[in-house]
Amino acid sequence: MYRQQLSYLTEWLKVKNHKPIVIRGARQVGKSTLVRLLSERCDLNLIELNFERNPELACLFKSHEPHKIIQLISLQTGKTIQPGYTLLFLDEIQGAAEAIVALRYFYEELPELHIIAAGSLLEFTLSQAAFSMPVGRIEYLHLGPMTFAEFLLAVGEQNLADFIKNYKINEEIPIHDKLMELVKIYFITGGMPESIKAYVEDRTFQSSEKVKQSILSTYRDDFGKYALITKHDLIRKLFNKIPTMIGHKFKYSHISRDIKSVHIAAALDQLHLARVTWKVYHTSANGVPLGAEQNDRFFKLLFLDIGLVNTCLGLNYLNLMEVDELDFVNNGNLAEQFIGQHLLYPVKSYEEPNLYYWTREKKSSSAELDYVISLGQQIIPIEVKAGKTGQLKSLHLFMKEKKRHLAVRFNSAQPSQIDTSTKQPDGSTLHFKFLSLPLYMVGELNRFL
Repeated sequence: MYRQQLSYLTEWLKVKNHKPIVIRGARQVGKSTLVRLLSERCDLNLIELNFERNPELACLFKSHEPHKIIQLISLQTGKTIQPGYTLLFLDEIQGAAEAIVALRYFYEELPELHIIAAGSLLEFTLSQAAFSMPVGRIEYLHLGPMTFAEFLLAVGEQNLADFIKNYKINEEIPIHDKLMELVKIYFITGGMPESIKAYVEDRTFQSSEKVKQSILSTYRDDFGKYALITKHDLIRKLFNKIPTMIGHKFKYSHISRDIKSVHIAAALDQLHLARVTWKVYHTSANGVPLGAEQNDRFFKLLFLDIGLVNTCLGLNYLNLMEVDELDFVNNGNLAEQFIGQHLLYPVKSYEEPNLYYWTREKKSSSAELDYVISLGQQIIPIEVKAGKTGQLKSLHLFMKEKKRHLAVRFNSAQPSQIDTSTKQPDGSTLHFKFLSLPLYMVGELNRFL
């Protein structure tokens, strides 16, 4: 189960005085597996401490003296720790505040020791920390579900993955239909590693579906770890409702007209901290960074993973395969989820995940773009269409209003790139490049910009 973050971590291992890495991500996105793959690939002796299963191990870190700590760990595990040859993995570190604080001292006094920490509910500890975080002495790696490119490798389609990676724009793709069929399969399995693994093992969706149901149950069980019992019903209601709201501006009244918006907002924040859902904020998109013009009152929601979305919606493989295009439910909002969860996690894993959209609400000329991203100083509007056709009125309005020179559409058609133009209010003509990519090319977007 290859993950692209392995390349980044492999380079991290080569840095002489490296900082400990803390992997942040939702439960079951593959944090522990990633660390184990790294130890195997680089032939490192892995010593793993899990503070959720063994909370008593936190006492090993009370001294905040790295050399003493590794002696205690060696006595506890019966394994010798050798800097440069050992990978120390502190799993579910949110259960051991002492270990989080100790990371700074490892960087200052024993930087040659490779340490990776991870935690499924780490965000709650970080947001409520009553201790000093080792700012500047650790680095973060953000991990989401497996991408479509990683899915192709997992199902044995190395040649297809290489083809996409080396594809040059405007060339016809003779295997386009096959790739779109694989996109449909990914829509069902999603990017959760265990779900993909279950599908790979027997090539049926029944085992994959069982895994996804189990993951959803685990998330629901977690509510008790970060919310009062009195709030469980509201969080559960949100959790079940969000998959039906993807692609639409969030309105508190759609959750309940009887519950105050402040309570709904607090419950939504809990799910965000658990990284089960993400807010896609509105931005005016007049310049970079896009977050400088973020409007906190207007946002859309993404769920963690498209496979989990389909399970929540009760959709299965037959629902997808009996139609020619993916625009069969919720006006293509599944395609918006697919593209969104790929855009959310940037190529640079150490960057905080964020994503924006743009809208203009005028009686005579309303418009909305699914996503807006930035690359350097360049602002790029993105429209997502599930099928092969669809109007691009909003995209043209954005290009005209913001005077941008590159626009992107994802859909189910063959890729293309054309130079086009639009008339400005002053009579001048704005020329821009219009890039249309099939859904399976989302991982290669930056290469074409």
